Amino acid sequence: MDRESTTGGTPAAVDLEPDRAHSARMYDYYLGGVTNFPADREAAALALSVFPNLLAAARINRHFMHRSTRFLAQRGITQFLDIGTGIPTSPNLHEVAQQTNPTARVVYTDNDAIVLTHARALLRSTPEGRTAYVHADVTDPERLLASEQVRGTLDLRRPVALSLNALLHFVPDELGAHRIVEHLKARLPSGSTLTVSHVTPDFDPEGIARLTDAYRAAGTAGQARTREEVLRFFAGWELLDPGLVPTHRWHPDPGDLARTITDAESSGYAAVARKP
Repeated sequence: MDRESTTGGTPAAVDLEPDRAHSARMYDYYLGGVTNFPADREAAALALSVFPNLLAAARINRHFMHRSTRFLAQRGITQFLDIGTGIPTSPNLHEVAQQTNPTARVVYTDNDAIVLTHARALLRSTPEGRTAYVHADVTDPERLLASEQVRGTLDLRRPVALSLNALLHFVPDELGAHRIVEHLKARLPSGSTLTVSHVTPDFDPEGIARLTDAYRAAGTAGQARTREEVLRFFAGWELLDPGLVPTHRWHPDPGDLARTITDAESSGYAAVARKP
C-alpha cells in the first residue's frame, strides 16, 4: 500500500447487517464476487428472476467504468473522485487510471459499511500516485467535498474527473438527485469531467418496473430515468463524443461484443461531459 494512502470516516463499530440485502453486495454477486451473504443472494435471485438481463447489465456497466476511466487518463486527467464506489472488484478505477498515468490521484467514497470494511483494497496505489477512501453520503455533497481525504488528495483548483457510475438510480427525485449533481459540478473547475451511467426504462419499461419493485422489496429505493432525465445531469457541460448512448455503445473496445448486445440487455445510458 502506498504510504500516503488514507481512509477516514470509520465508525466505532461496523454493522454489516448480514440478514438484510445490500445493493453493493448484490452488485458484487452479479460480477461473480464472493463478498455477499445469503440475504444478498436471495434478493439478487429475485431481481434476476424478474429481469434476467440484470447480470449482463451489471457487467456491461463495469466495463464502461474501465473504458471511460482509461479514456480520461489518456487525455491527461490525473485526478478522479469516484462516488458510490461499491465493493472493490479488480481492476478498480485507480488501477485503470494509474496503468495509464502512475501519478494519478483517486478518492473513493461510499456510504455502505460493507465497502468500508474492504477500503484497504482501494488504497493500493502506485508509489507515484495516491488513493484515499472516505465513508460519506452523496446526499450531503458539501460534507463529502470538505472531508480531509478529498482536500488532502485532490486539488479542486485543477480538473477533476467526477465519476457517478451506477449511483444516481439509487437517488430518487425526493432526495434531490439533480440538485446534488449540480452542487458537485459547481465546485469543480473548468476542464473537469462528469461520468454517469444510469438505469433506464426506455428499452424495457415493464422489466425495469419489475426490477425496481424487487429492489424496493429488498429495502433499496431506486428510480430508473429516461434519456431526457439522465441528460439533465449534464446540463451546461459539453458532452464528449458519442454523447449519451446505451452503455455498451460508449466507445466499445476492439473485440467487444457491443454489436451482439441489445439495448434491452444494457438497459442503461452512459456519457462523459466536460466543464467549459
